[in-house]
Amino acid sequence: MAAEHRMMSGRGCMAAFLAMLCTFSSGKCDEQVPLMLWTSEGSGLLSQAVPAAGHIVGVTQLNSYLETALGSSPRNVLLFLQDKMSIEDFTMYGGAFGNKQDSAFPNLEGALLSSPSSLVLPTVAWPASNAVIGQLQDQLDTSPLYLDPEMLSQLRLNASTPALLVFRLPYSTGADLMSVKEVLSGNDEVIGQVMSIMKSQSVPYTAVYTAVRPSRVSSISMDMEAGVRGGRSLLQYGDRKRERERQREKERAEKKANDRASERTGVYPPVEFKEGGAGCIMLWAENLTVSVLRGGRWERHDLTSLTFGEGVTPRLQGSLCNQSHSSLVLNYENILGHRSFKLVFTMSQRHYKVSARRWFTLDAVEIEYDGQKATFNGSRSVYAPAEYSYRCQSVTNFRYPVLVPRTSKDPANQWRVSFTDFQVGGCVSGDAVCLKPRPDNTN
Repeated sequence: MAAEHRMMSGRGCMAAFLAMLCTFSSGKCDEQVPLMLWTSEGSGLLSQAVPAAGHIVGVTQLNSYLETALGSSPRNVLLFLQDKMSIEDFTMYGGAFGNKQDSAFPNLEGALLSSPSSLVLPTVAWPASNAVIGQLQDQLDTSPLYLDPEMLSQLRLNASTPALLVFRLPYSTGADLMSVKEVLSGNDEVIGQVMSIMKSQSVPYTAVYTAVRPSRVSSISMDMEAGVRGGRSLLQYGDRKRERERQREKERAEKKANDRASERTGVYPPVEFKEGGAGCIMLWAENLTVSVLRGGRWERHDLTSLTFGEGVTPRLQGSLCNQSHSSLVLNYENILGHRSFKLVFTMSQRHYKVSARRWFTLDAVEIEYDGQKATFNGSRSVYAPAEYSYRCQSVTNFRYPVLVPRTSKDPANQWRVSFTDFQVGGCVSGDAVCLKPRPDNTN
């Protein structure tokens, strides 16, 4: 019976996952991501109840799943954190309906098959998946280490010492369907390499594969009966969806080109703060916008023209940087009815011995207005090696948020920030190389 249970949690795991994708009668898939969890030893996940089809796992429930799993599973945790992922990625690229030779996930399926204990959560609310690093960090009481397979091969892990090893994986958003599959196949190869390294070191582990945000932004409606009977072709579905995505992408590109042509004739330089004559903080964005909630409506103000452009010299009083911390302060006046208004980007640097390099994080974005302060945390989502800058197509606190209010009672809950094609970096070398971009692949 135990062997049969293992078979269901291994071999049947991906199959059951794909089957669940075909039994959604209707629903919005653009606000959830899948999460897969498996272990190299133990049976702690076998007792976990799999959610019913269509059930969306929230922050509290996911935390409970992880807490139960880590209570009896290895505490060397491998977190494969993809930039984007949706259940459609598995239906379109997972070799569904028996076409396994065309799957982009052979190593993932192999890991689930060989694992004595695994769990698949098809629909996790993206705020929960976005918080998974923080949840694991709290439960393991250790800081995350950001690695790649080559770095991992140089480590010597201790089974008795908890570790949170994070492998960031990209996602392609190109119109070419094959480019997405190629990226997912490359990510699957990374998973396979990591599994091989862990096996060679004989270190027990718990692995988690999920994403920061969904990869699909359109509402998907599936017919249950047609899906179960196979009457609806995934290829036909993919063709129609691809055509719609290409049309939307074309419209967005045209709008973006028109907007840029009408707003400026050239690319404006970034905001740069210098300490002792050497550049140490750089910020650039195509658009900086803030909004405040008043009387049930959002009042919006565009800060772009006050921050960037020919002849614009932003006031940076209060900015600072040193070996471990930096702060860029943009000073404004008369914004949304506030005489004094500041937008503050607070960053820090830390050296990780395991990766043998320094990493910077954008710890917070603050809005200071007439003696009040609204604080958005960003450190769990906004980070890069110190020699790079962080770049992201969209940084907001409301639509696929990268920034989150510090607390539920913080004034930040009454504010919205939106940064388009956002790039920020903070270092102390004064060398331009420290500001080369490291995209987050969300654009």
